[in-house]
Parts: sequence; C-alpha cells; structure tokens
Amino acid sequence: MTRGPLRVALDQGTGHSGDPAHALHRLADRAKAAADAGAHLLVGPEMSLTGYNLGPDAIAGLAEPFDGPLSAAVAAIAADTGVAIVHGFPERAGGAVYNAVQLVDATGARLATYRKTHLFGDLDRGAFTPGTAPVVQADLGGIRVGLLVCYDVEFPEAVRAHALAGTEFLVVPTALMLPFTEVPERVVPVRALENQVHLAYVNRCDAEGELRYAGRSVLLAPDGSETLRAGSGEELLVGDVDPDALALARREQCYLDDRRPGLYRTLTT
Repeated sequence: MTRGPLRVALDQGTGHSGDPAHALHRLADRAKAAADAGAHLLVGPEMSLTGYNLGPDAIAGLAEPFDGPLSAAVAAIAADTGVAIVHGFPERAGGAVYNAVQLVDATGARLATYRKTHLFGDLDRGAFTPGTAPVVQADLGGIRVGLLVCYDVEFPEAVRAHALAGTEFLVVPTALMLPFTEVPERVVPVRALENQVHLAYVNRCDAEGELRYAGRSVLLAPDGSETLRAGSGEELLVGDVDPDALALARREQCYLDDRRPGLYRTLTT
C-alpha cells in the first residue's frame, strides 16, 4: 500500500506566558489556519499551553494530568478543525511534574504523551522531574511519529534510539533561547541526516522574562536538507513529510544497516 505525504504545520509562536486560556484561543486560530492550508498535523513549541520560564511554583500550579482540562480543550480543537495537534504542557503525575508533550489525532483521541528526559540547567531541574521513557511513538497517517523535547535532540543517543525503533518523523517542540542558534542551524540537520529521518524542530520566537527565544524552526528531510525554515519572528509554516524521501535516503546509503553495535558497547558502560 502506497503511503501519501503527511502535511505538517509548524507554529513558531506562543500565547501569553502563564495564561493557558489565551494559549488555547491562539491554538484554535492556528489550527484553523493549518486546516485551511491542508495540514494534517499542527506542532507547537515546548510548554506551548502555559509558557516555560515561569518558575517552579507557577509551573506546579499550572500542572495537570495528561487527561486534564487543558488537554481536553486541545482535543476539542483538534476534533473541531480536523487537524492532529502536538502541544506542550506541565504534566502532573503522582507527586512529580514533567515537561511533557502530547499528540492527539484529528478526532481528538490521545495517541502519545512524552516526558522530557534530558533537563536543561536549573530552569528545567528546578521545576521538573526527568522522564524515563526514551522512545514514545504513534502512527499518524501511516507514518511512525516520535516525540522528543528541546534539549533531548542535542543528544545523539536519543535520536538514534528513535531511528532504531522505527521512527520515521521525529517531532521536537522547543524553547531554545539566544544565543544558541547553532542548534537549529547545525546540530539538528545532522541529527536528521545521520539517522535518516524527517525532523520537525519547532521553537519559540518571543521573549519570556530574561529569556529571548531564537526562532529558526525547521522541517528537515532525511538527507538533512531543509523543507521549511523560519526566521526570528512568528510564522506558520506548512510543508510535507514524504515517506518516499525516507525510503530513498535509506536505499542509497543506510547508516542504520551499516552500524556495528558490538564496537560501541563501551560507550554505554
């Protein structure tokens, strides 16, 4: 059976920090725009529903379970517009708070929830517990979609684990601040190339407290080339994830097939 392209919208922009109601209103508008552009999936930045640089107490106050009111509202937006959505939020589970992203399909059904595993500095470590599941995936439109969050993608092992587990399209909501533009411009394209996966890196572009976010969101093909690239301001970019491009990249030279795992054991001991 031939699989068609998955049309994806990258939302480089966020709502007012600490104001989930505004974020949901904005998300509904962006989802409608994505639907009008023929997109099947809308991806927003890290912690898109609440804001990121809020401090541990504020984050804890906004945290809720994966099936809480915020996620239910996102599901309703997805069902209303017919567009699957990846959104970021602080997830409360037991006594812990996680930096989480969730994928719901075009009917609003929850497909996957991922908790950020690599925490960045005091900002993350002061507010969140690290996740323990390195690979979280779901099938969407016949394509295996994997989830990471921001700093996770800077670790080669995290992306390689996805490639080995069959991820074809890796989605990475992000809140990368200036001056670290080498990550979207240099590191992330290499991750797509060396693992031969489609990769969406969707960043913020505004300011939050003392942080100024870098923008530069990108959709990459399995050969590391840019399908879409944002600048430093708010944008909604729409492009296709083509399974044929992935098959071609891996047919011409497959890094995954040519690995020699026996040589690498000392790297994990």
